[in-house]
Amino acid sequence: MANMASRKRRAPKAATRSLSGSGEGAKAWFEKFLAALPSGMSRVRLAKGEMLYSQGQAATAVYFIEQGKVRLSVLSAIGKEAVLGVLVAGDFCGEGCLARQPRRTGSATAVTTSLVVKVERAALVQALHEQHPLSEAFLAQVLARNIAFEEDMCDQLFNHSEKRLARALLKLARFGQEPSAGNTITPRVSQEALAEMIGTTRSRVNHFMNKFRRLGLIDYNGEVHVHPDLLTDVVLSD
Repeated sequence: MANMASRKRRAPKAATRSLSGSGEGAKAWFEKFLAALPSGMSRVRLAKGEMLYSQGQAATAVYFIEQGKVRLSVLSAIGKEAVLGVLVAGDFCGEGCLARQPRRTGSATAVTTSLVVKVERAALVQALHEQHPLSEAFLAQVLARNIAFEEDMCDQLFNHSEKRLARALLKLARFGQEPSAGNTITPRVSQEALAEMIGTTRSRVNHFMNKFRRLGLIDYNGEVHVHPDLLTDVVLSD
């Protein structure tokens, strides 16, 4: 990992898609899960750009995204920020506290106006211990997240930057996950952020974005609209 960090790649991204599943299935498990919790919950409303928690802060709760989108990031010792993922409704973050993680290893920031359910660690631990269906549902989501991380790590290590960018665009557009949302990436994402997500430079991202537009794989004029059937061919190609 030290060798990788010393190269120009900024940092391996984690899951830029919904990390614990998305769409109607994610909302269904999410609503049932929260309804089964007896206590220890409160709702937090965040404005765009407002921080849910910061790196180094005491870890005392798990947060479930009810509405909006939240960006996970980590700051290096020399001040470089890496984007780890973008969470949507039905996702959660901050679960490290369940393993007695004393402080946050990264930050969570709202990228749109968001509504988040805060569940205190003690209340969640007790509920998971006492209610087996609840713990099984939560474990399934944690395992889904781990699978997503493994897929993204393999993508980072073995695929070239053009394929990594195509895959990231599909995931950010929620392809196959949120049919009602279309295939437009919202909120808008900068080329700098895309470069951080896939571990390359902004100039390379700009080159491939222009190439994708010329080939008709995306419409790109500030806002990115993905043509998934065509862009998927890039991901699946050798």
